[in-house]
Amino acid sequence: MTEPGSDVKTLGDINVAFDKIKTEINKVIIGQDEVVEQLLISLLANGHCLLVGVPGLAKTLLISTLAQILDLKFNRIQFTPDLMPADITGTEIIEEDHSTGKREFRFVKGPVFANVILADEINRTPPKTQAALLQAMQEHEVTAAGETFTLDEPFFVLATQNPIEQEGTYPLPEAQLDRFMFNVFVNYPSGSDEEKIVRTTTAVPTYELGKVLSPSDIVGFQRFVRTIGVADETISYAVKLVRATRPNEDSAPDFISKWVNWGAGPRASQYLILAAKARAALRGQELATIDDVDRAAYPVLRHRIVTSFNAEADGVDTEQIIHDLLAAVK
Repeated sequence: MTEPGSDVKTLGDINVAFDKIKTEINKVIIGQDEVVEQLLISLLANGHCLLVGVPGLAKTLLISTLAQILDLKFNRIQFTPDLMPADITGTEIIEEDHSTGKREFRFVKGPVFANVILADEINRTPPKTQAALLQAMQEHEVTAAGETFTLDEPFFVLATQNPIEQEGTYPLPEAQLDRFMFNVFVNYPSGSDEEKIVRTTTAVPTYELGKVLSPSDIVGFQRFVRTIGVADETISYAVKLVRATRPNEDSAPDFISKWVNWGAGPRASQYLILAAKARAALRGQELATIDDVDRAAYPVLRHRIVTSFNAEADGVDTEQIIHDLLAAVK
């Protein structure tokens, strides 16, 4: 093991650290193991996550718990129809120097200046306000008042969305969706997990969360993940899989032309390989495999495939398309 805060990381460091993270999360969150793993993969790969699930599935609690365990600065932004871009990035105020009487503008940083941002119900605000996150998510910078500010690392955006209630919502533009590495489905818990949830949440809380990693540790892990090996055939497979989602590609299966209007862009190929590397690191493997790519295909592709009217008429969703695509390409 390396010393805490050291930039030099190993597979052993990742295994120990993330086992501790899962242990701490399981004190609060019951079940949802796959969701937790996908969040950790996204964090390791320096990506962002969109969590989709009905209310009451502890999406917000999971995110705040993760930020607390990692000792990161956490800000929650409740997205509402009247939210303005300046409410996210910050605004200029007039400040007076009482000794001289001189007035000047001062920029007050908004809630986006944190390590972990929870964009709660992101689709409840207009695209103009949603777009305030674009530069921060891509460049980890914010330009305001004619000046560019660099955000602290690590910077991790987690957005939630309710798939049921669509009244008064604004669909996320494709450019915004593409900034999210993963689209994570949060499903209902199993019967036994739900019983345990009810038992523990209706009693006096007995857990105490510990701090596992520092911001510098996380940045070190993110650098280390990029050193994980990947074979040329695995990269070729990831690219072939993404290109097969595009209806105008010669290599696309017939059902893609029938059911898909627009396929995934090159960022999907990049995220498939980054996710494969992060998953390999979590498993203690020095080489990312095609199986790692397959496991990342659903959360990476499900929000990057735009289905056609034919798909809707046939009752086909993106999950079915990705399932058929994996079988066809492999």
